[in-house]
Amino acid sequence: MRIDRSLKSATARLVSDVRGNFGIMSAVLIPVLLAAVAVSMDMSKLLADKTQLASAMDAASLATASALTNGDITVAQAQTFAARIAGGQLTKTLSAAQITELKASIAANVTATGTGNNKDYTVKVTGQFTEKLLAFSTFHAGGTRVVKGSSTATSQAQSTSAISLYLVVDRSGSMSWTTDTVDTSKPNGCWNYFEKNWPYQTWSKPCYINKMGSLKTAADALFDEMDSIEASDTTNSVVRTGVVSFNDDTQSPSNLAWGTTKARKYVTDLPDNPTGGTDMTGGMQKAYDSLADGSETNVQAAKGNTEFFKYIVLMTDGENTGSSGTWNKSLDTKTLQTCTAARGAGMTVFTVAYMAPANGEALLKACAGDLTNYYKATDMDSLVKAFADIGGKVTKQTTRMTN
Repeated sequence: MRIDRSLKSATARLVSDVRGNFGIMSAVLIPVLLAAVAVSMDMSKLLADKTQLASAMDAASLATASALTNGDITVAQAQTFAARIAGGQLTKTLSAAQITELKASIAANVTATGTGNNKDYTVKVTGQFTEKLLAFSTFHAGGTRVVKGSSTATSQAQSTSAISLYLVVDRSGSMSWTTDTVDTSKPNGCWNYFEKNWPYQTWSKPCYINKMGSLKTAADALFDEMDSIEASDTTNSVVRTGVVSFNDDTQSPSNLAWGTTKARKYVTDLPDNPTGGTDMTGGMQKAYDSLADGSETNVQAAKGNTEFFKYIVLMTDGENTGSSGTWNKSLDTKTLQTCTAARGAGMTVFTVAYMAPANGEALLKACAGDLTNYYKATDMDSLVKAFADIGGKVTKQTTRMTN
């Protein structure tokens, strides 16, 4: 009887000792809670990885099927081609090691129907990469997880949706000013135009790439994306591009033409050190008129493109001043009217403000309409990324229609 009473007394003291209970509960629950948080964060990351990989597999399967259908690659080349497309889709989100792993894992299973040049191809692309888990998760989950994805696409002849894209770019005097990107091709220095000393040149070492130089690199990134659409088209009947430049006056354009060759040359030939003020009105009007004109519809229709997408890409590093050197609100109003008319006519307007002042940024935001189509670039790298992202959106919308 005394033993039972002693046991009951000890048990009662244990239950009543709140501090001891809290310590025991904390020791048990804290690791569990930490594990739960780690697992939750890992699951969120893995789900995001899964979604991104799925998009990359979609792009790879569709591009490969299209390239096969149009005769740009052979079945034997399909796997290498799919790996290049998939890796390119994820360069901004995966590490170099993960990209290498993904490309090595890509498999493209090809099925063809039809005969001769009238074959349609179905391509199933699979791939995977390894994702590291949070440090705490490694105790219970092995430290890594393999993210797998697959996609199947069928491409039929003449299934690619066509586009007409007009690039409107700034060639005013401020485009001569330097960026903070060093020009490694000139290690001994060069003459630079700095904003504080404009319009006088200053010899400096290191040499810097100016805004115009960075624009030319960025435009190449955009045109490269356009060429990725052309890669699946042997008839040169999918992409049309044009370019017009402006300072305080609208310069002679490179009118819409098939492919990107003429547009590339126009941008390449822009003066390395331009001069003048800023007036976007004429450039935007030229782009709008060219895309809205019935002749553009006829040219596309002659290639069998009864429907096509229309895009305008407007880039400036300044604000509307005309030749006065001070902001001109009336020019903003006129520019915005053209932007609004373009969007109303079914055109997508992308805008890029490159180190632009507040008035320039405000105009370009309003011009784009949808802020997802507006980009603010603060240096050469972000300008190139902006143009590449615009190209990616264009190709994604086009390829989505072909799937």
